[in-house]
Amino acid sequence: MCGKLYQLILNADDFGRHELINRAVELGVSEGCLRSATLMPGGAAFDDAVAVARRQPKLGVGIHFTLVNGNPILPPSAIPSLVDRNGLFYDNHAIFVKRFLTGKIRIEEVRSELAAQLTKMRRTGLELTHVDSHQHMHTLPGIIDVVLQLAASADIRAVRAPRTSIFYRGSGVPSIGQFIGRLGLGSLAFMATLKAERHHFFVPNHFAGIVAGEAFDESHLVDLLHHLASGTTEVMLHPGMENEVLQRDCAWEHDFKAEFLSITSVKIKEIIDRNKIHLINFKDLFEDT
Repeated sequence: MCGKLYQLILNADDFGRHELINRAVELGVSEGCLRSATLMPGGAAFDDAVAVARRQPKLGVGIHFTLVNGNPILPPSAIPSLVDRNGLFYDNHAIFVKRFLTGKIRIEEVRSELAAQLTKMRRTGLELTHVDSHQHMHTLPGIIDVVLQLAASADIRAVRAPRTSIFYRGSGVPSIGQFIGRLGLGSLAFMATLKAERHHFFVPNHFAGIVAGEAFDESHLVDLLHHLASGTTEVMLHPGMENEVLQRDCAWEHDFKAEFLSITSVKIKEIIDRNKIHLINFKDLFEDT
């Protein structure tokens, strides 16, 4: 790795969704390699996450725009095309995308809801480093335009581009569903990246993280570090404590603890130090420009 610049952003998604996620984020910063997280505006543990962020100055905090699988900020009556009969966002990206492609999602409601989420975030006084979204909904055509406009209005200068590899090394041969999902997301992310860069946003050069729900555990992170590309790589993570509680409360069979252990691993820290990999957050992409 000598002679080249290697920068690594380990980003914890879903910050603020649950206090056990918040605890993992805080320990990931104070005892590990985590330097970035994206805060979910409608998360049940939002206020607790803000307190964590204020205690951890090394942590760069972005906004995790949410249009699926979460709680809206606006009243359901103000955004009827975005919510189900219970006033909640639809449960997953597949439902949302189907409604979006059939014209059932009103873009003006998307704009209003995301603007409300951004307003809530800005009222915390936290300096926002970047934008991304729950289940990558910000990459959809039309929605990416709204997201970039809102980010520019708040002087947020960086955005995630989840350009996934169809055949991620170490994850085995993808299923048909995984193959289609990665191909579709990669294509959307490529187009979103072009648009973001055209509007002078900073975007990491590379993206990693297993998008089909599997955990990016220590072995995956070790493999990534040994084959790290030059430039800046963002790794998407969902760390947490107490799998049984989080899997129940989040209704997601994810190995949160494995990802927490990867970001606090002594082995990982040794590899990062030995190979002179720079741990950064999104602010470091543009603070010297």
